[in-house]
Amino acid sequence: MAHHHGIQGEDVETRNRLPTLMEVLGRRTLAPVDLFSFYIYMRDQQRSVDYLDFWLDVSQHMSLCRHYVRELRRSMLVDTPEMEKTTSKRSSALLEQFDLGEGVDSRKNGQESRVSAILRGDNSGVPKTPRSRGEGAAGGPIERSPSHSMGSANSRNLSRASGDRPTPPEMPQPSFATTPEVRTDSNSPGHSVARADIKASAEKILYTFVLPGSEREIVLPDTMLNRIIRAIEEEGRDDPEVFDDAKDYVFQAMERDAFPGFLQAKALGNLVPLSVLIRLIIGLMSLMAGFWAGYYMILRDRSRATRCWIILPFMIGSYFLVSYQYKLDIVAAYLGFSEYTWMNWSRIKEPFVRRLLLTRATMALFMFMAVAVGLCVLFIFVPGTRF
Repeated sequence: MAHHHGIQGEDVETRNRLPTLMEVLGRRTLAPVDLFSFYIYMRDQQRSVDYLDFWLDVSQHMSLCRHYVRELRRSMLVDTPEMEKTTSKRSSALLEQFDLGEGVDSRKNGQESRVSAILRGDNSGVPKTPRSRGEGAAGGPIERSPSHSMGSANSRNLSRASGDRPTPPEMPQPSFATTPEVRTDSNSPGHSVARADIKASAEKILYTFVLPGSEREIVLPDTMLNRIIRAIEEEGRDDPEVFDDAKDYVFQAMERDAFPGFLQAKALGNLVPLSVLIRLIIGLMSLMAGFWAGYYMILRDRSRATRCWIILPFMIGSYFLVSYQYKLDIVAAYLGFSEYTWMNWSRIKEPFVRRLLLTRATMALFMFMAVAVGLCVLFIFVPGTRF
């Protein structure tokens, strides 16, 4: 990535461990364990990119709401006489308390609650548009995400990418990898956010991810799904708290079912599954060729100088089989590169991951040398036999 915030750089330099999912989603990590790499992993390997897209779109919705509330607060400070401010209603008081800080470290914090309260107060006059659905409570406890919940209804259709998500290998920098800037389809002048933009954002999330049969439907508990539908379609809500339970549920699902595999793939190895499979095939073929040539030369009693040619297939076979075993290309690890898609490499920038991969590359190098040297010595120096 081209740029990083100062505090992010400090976190990266002092972190002597693997990152958490919240740090990855909060854009406080570097390649190959950054948000962009996690997105590609969810799309290409986990086949559950709809979950991550939902989480990102809900976070973008929250940013849109913050932007709207900041503008509302600014207009109040400019346009409202001091005497009216002292007698303002609850939403005005909340505006005075609103903290302008951005961040995604907390999935549910006081600022989010204040934003939602302001939006609900500002939306008190918006007409409801009820739509007949099943029963659903407006409140209730947060459902915990059950095991193996990472399968979404349409996530296997990989050609559908959400919004402005990039599709490698033609890789412009993804929009979510930079400092979040509020994007809106509004015709409002400048960078202002209209209340209709917030409502449109909430409805887009509903119709894209939540409604049964939607384009990229994710699996949510019925009670949670009905609460979201009722809040948006019957109560006319569009505040961020509408999606709180679903956002927590999706976070838990990614944290449990996808993130451990992502760390294992990117922090302990530097190859994608297709590369690993190809290396297994090449390694086995090279070893078979080496064994055939070695036995042939032994049975034909060829000279040791001639037998030295078997070093080549044994070296290739051993290297690729060790790469398959460790899911790691030794040379690429020493050069500081990691594969994010087939034959596309990115530089390893996360310091702890780089040290970890160098350690594993050294172990793999010793194993490769031991296997290759052992096979070569065995087939070169064993006495020949001529029938």
